Amino acid sequence: MGSIYPSITKLNYMCSIFLVLWLFSFSFTSTEAYDSLDPTGNITIKWDIMSWTPDGYVAVVTIYNYQKFRHIQAPGWTLGWSWFKKEVIWSMVGAQATEQGDCSRYKTNIPHCCKKDPTVVDLLPGTPYNQQIANCCKGGVISSRIQDPSNAASSFQLSVGAAGTTNKTVRAPRNFTLKAPGPGYTCGPAKLVRPSKFITADQRRVTQALLTWNVTCTYSQFLAQKAPTCCVSLSSFYNDTIVNCPTCTCGCQNNITQPGSCVEADSPYLKSAIAASGKNSYTPLVQCTKHMCPIRVHWHVKLNYKDYWRVKVSIINFNYRMNYTQWNLAVQHPNFDNLTTVFSFNYQSVTPYENINDTAMLYGLKFYNDLLMQAGPLGNVQSELLFRKDKSTFTFSQGWAFPRRIYFNGDNCVMPPPDAYPWLPNSTPDRHITTLCPVMVILISLAFLLGHA
Repeated sequence: MGSIYPSITKLNYMCSIFLVLWLFSFSFTSTEAYDSLDPTGNITIKWDIMSWTPDGYVAVVTIYNYQKFRHIQAPGWTLGWSWFKKEVIWSMVGAQATEQGDCSRYKTNIPHCCKKDPTVVDLLPGTPYNQQIANCCKGGVISSRIQDPSNAASSFQLSVGAAGTTNKTVRAPRNFTLKAPGPGYTCGPAKLVRPSKFITADQRRVTQALLTWNVTCTYSQFLAQKAPTCCVSLSSFYNDTIVNCPTCTCGCQNNITQPGSCVEADSPYLKSAIAASGKNSYTPLVQCTKHMCPIRVHWHVKLNYKDYWRVKVSIINFNYRMNYTQWNLAVQHPNFDNLTTVFSFNYQSVTPYENINDTAMLYGLKFYNDLLMQAGPLGNVQSELLFRKDKSTFTFSQGWAFPRRIYFNGDNCVMPPPDAYPWLPNSTPDRHITTLCPVMVILISLAFLLGHA
């Protein structure tokens, strides 16, 4: 009996932490957008009026990505708004409205768009130079602030008519929406700010906009999709157990009530299913697995040296409809303050809490592995990390060697439950005792539901 007591104590401790975190999650609404690893991250839309015209103005609109590791990938951003009055878009450079709308009241010069609520998309690479401005024409793709700051903005120019012609008579657009490429962003109202300033190419003169509005958009993973988009599996050299992603992490196989929810890797209908909506469709078509996630991240504790230890990180794409361009991982682990070598990924330190260096951003090497291909033989990337041991904190016990959190493309990945982590051979918890934890969760779940009935 004496050998069981440490397991009970350890399990009770882990169950307590799990239950506290589980209950704590109910204190947030489903639209909560705060991200502890990037607390100030947002997308800012800057609307700069550069000149007045006889019936309106010419403006440059720039979308700035101030998020550390969340980017906008193909098929790119879609920006929408509602006009305050009866404004029209006479012309655009660097972008286009997706619909012209009803312009029948104009007899000679026909506007580019007459819709009350226009929707605008970026132009594609290769657009003629006379239709371009700086930072345009990238197919709506915008990099994250850390990964590629030089490409973390997108701009276009528009000439607006039937609008005010002075600072006092002009009105800001309303009801901004941003899809990147799907839902997830909530935009606030346009706010009048100090006019933007611009430095000329020779660095000898500064000009400024006549008027500037800012719109701030924040991201919520709960708004973007109902289910998680990635999960984490774990393994180690000191335990034969491979801890897979929890079953039904991102959904469950249900081809009876939801036919086509997944496709077997060896299905004869695989090619036709992929071609049905084309690649880069926002709705994933995943390979049939127990976890049903588009992305799985595997963390393997590979080797142990005297002064170092080594980890292999693999990212596997199970989505047949998406090639992930400029993918990235954000990983939280206390030993990142002593990371020595990253073998085939780029690495940037992310310090959300100033003096605590426990978070890393990993992303692919350009033209080598920065493209994560669709599900299949080429649908994976991998690298190895070498850490120096800190004798005061390093241990393989109690799951210390595994990450605390992992984000893929800015979305939080689901970790396995703590009691399932690979344990050292002499500290494996009693599996009969571990059944207490799910029982406690079920009982508290029932109590919570009855209390809110």
